[in-house]
Amino acid sequence: MIPHSKPSRARPVPLLAGTAIAVAVALGAAPAGAAEGTRPEGLARELDGALRAIVGAAPLASARTGVVVSDVESGQVLFARDPDVLLNPASNVKLVTSAAALARLGPDFRFDTEIYLDGGAGEGAGRALYVRGKGDPTLVTERLWAIAGDLVHLGVRRVGDVVVDESYFDGERTGPGFDQESGDRSYLAPAGAASLNWNTIAVHVAPGDRRGARARVELEPASDLFEVDVRATTAAPGARRRIVVSSVRAGSRQRIVVDGRIPAGSRMQTVWRRIDDPALYLGQTLRRLMELRGARFAGKVRAGPVPQGARLVHVAQSESLAEVVRRLNKTSNNFVAEQILKTLGAELKGAPGSWPKGVAAVEEFLAEVGIPRGAYVMRNGSGLNDTNRFSARQLVTLLRAMWARFPLHAEFVVSLPVAGRDGTIRWRMEGSEAEGRLRAKTGTLENVTSLSGYVENAAHRTLAFAVLVNDFPGRASGAARSVDAVGAALAASGGPPGSVGAAVALAKGAPPAEAAPEAELGSKIRTYYAMGRAGDRRNVPFFRSALRSERDPALRVALGECLYLSDPDSDTGRRTFVEAVPADPQALARVLAAAGGDGAEVPVLDSLGDLAAEGTADALPRLVELAPASAAADATLSRALGDVLADVAAAAPDDVVAALAAAQPAAQEAAVGALGAGISRSGEREHPFVAALRAMAERPDEAAAFARALAPRLATAIAAASAARSAPALVPGSGSIPAATPGG
Repeated sequence: MIPHSKPSRARPVPLLAGTAIAVAVALGAAPAGAAEGTRPEGLARELDGALRAIVGAAPLASARTGVVVSDVESGQVLFARDPDVLLNPASNVKLVTSAAALARLGPDFRFDTEIYLDGGAGEGAGRALYVRGKGDPTLVTERLWAIAGDLVHLGVRRVGDVVVDESYFDGERTGPGFDQESGDRSYLAPAGAASLNWNTIAVHVAPGDRRGARARVELEPASDLFEVDVRATTAAPGARRRIVVSSVRAGSRQRIVVDGRIPAGSRMQTVWRRIDDPALYLGQTLRRLMELRGARFAGKVRAGPVPQGARLVHVAQSESLAEVVRRLNKTSNNFVAEQILKTLGAELKGAPGSWPKGVAAVEEFLAEVGIPRGAYVMRNGSGLNDTNRFSARQLVTLLRAMWARFPLHAEFVVSLPVAGRDGTIRWRMEGSEAEGRLRAKTGTLENVTSLSGYVENAAHRTLAFAVLVNDFPGRASGAARSVDAVGAALAASGGPPGSVGAAVALAKGAPPAEAAPEAELGSKIRTYYAMGRAGDRRNVPFFRSALRSERDPALRVALGECLYLSDPDSDTGRRTFVEAVPADPQALARVLAAAGGDGAEVPVLDSLGDLAAEGTADALPRLVELAPASAAADATLSRALGDVLADVAAAAPDDVVAALAAAQPAAQEAAVGALGAGISRSGEREHPFVAALRAMAERPDEAAAFARALAPRLATAIAAASAARSAPALVPGSGSIPAATPGG
């Protein structure tokens, strides 16, 4: 199954406790003898100062930001900043979709998958088996295996065709907004009335039994739908991993192409890719699973309607909608949101369900809770891409309406991720007052971050809030940190004087640097790396706690790497590590010196190089950014950086050229020099990047011009590095790099 989130730690959450809900419902206004910070006017003043400081500082000050904070019972607005400006809410749209679904379909609604046989009694020989899908977004291989068993036990052992009926939805597979980007990533999976495994396929890639052998590739689930083209090879131990998996339609089949290289002895890598025909995917997999149970098939798998007279033999039901919505919001699954929206359309407006029908059903619900049609823009159910517009006030209006609906209150609130505990904010706001007391839905797109939900403050008042940020400058981590500071300030409000100060400080990032004594630094770093290189996921909470408390930049970057090494396939672990790498190379030089060892593994840079070769966002730009100061800071660090860049360039030449083209002039110049020195030391007569650069220069695209300009600069850097080492140049002079005039 798709690893969306890790299991939460068992610990009571105040917003879910019955007594806490009762207190929150009863509060309305603070008692006459309450402290100043617990009275509405005092709380508003406290929050106004704290939130103005956060929103008025970088990076939110330069962004378009809408914020509303309201007492969930009374509706009193405690803070507002551009509350009615329509902004892209990203995945906060899932709050709207899930609220409407719970209200209109009910928490106990279940999605059916119906199985029919040709009419007539007895088993027969070669009768068609019909599968009518009704939008179930949670049907996975494990459940389909159970369905296959039920059918075989019912006597369905000889089958002709397998026919999949998708008439419950219309024929549109790609929702509004999904067409704004192309590709086969899992989050772009198509919708379908009959779907399986979120309409994605898991591709498991492992090294072969020897260097040069083809990589070992297995699909889950496997079926006759797929044809696999394995081009990836097994590289030497310690080589950079570079696995590229593509999924494309090939007639009535799905072609999976696996390219690149994987080091011998390295871990298996799992990549999820979308499929193009959900009906055939479900039908072919069901057929394969029934064959494993002993059933025999004489026909083919195809799409078509269930005919009149077909006999219903089995109905498989999903879990309740309440549970489906919980998983939707905890993991922010785009596919589940769109399936729910189209199901709303089918159930309330009549089959076939469609995006316009689903949106119309949602609009009716929103009008009922006080958000009129025409005051917002909603086109899809997931919030993907530049498609939807809501205001912070509208989202808070929705949150208050759901809080007040007792039959839906618990199901809606429990679906939201808990700060520092689970879902998409498991690792956010850790150590702050918001941990365990804030429940909110995240939203993340390019230059968009949002967070909306509920928080119980220090005075035990429940607040509803929405923070929508668009067009922020710099990296997403800075904007998310400021949004988290808003959540922490809300949770701390109503407490002792000065309680919100720590939350305001959170917006500024890591605590002030404080260098540890060198003897202590070496001892700690060696201990951390001994744990991190064990690759034990159970150490992740330890490393996250240590990362919050350590102030030495060298220890922080080492902890970031150890967190990644403990769980290398986690997006959160990768992102945390890359963000922990400082721009100051002195911290890296201190890590290298303190780690000791035989030099076989270079701390930080080796892992950053692995992530860069694998295509992890920001990893390669971070390597390039380190180049200018590294050259002057430390010879060992500069040499290691050049070697890593040369390795990455061999594995991912296009990515390296793109990163160099996007870099600032000083970083670009230093990185080219470091790359040339690394290529010079590689010992290869013609480095793979040189050949790739020559081919790139001949392509008819924008990158070709930069490649032609880069070639002579790189040749000069390689020659200079070779001369400095008193060695012959490793680039042949007879045209290995195409000649070009400067700037040509």
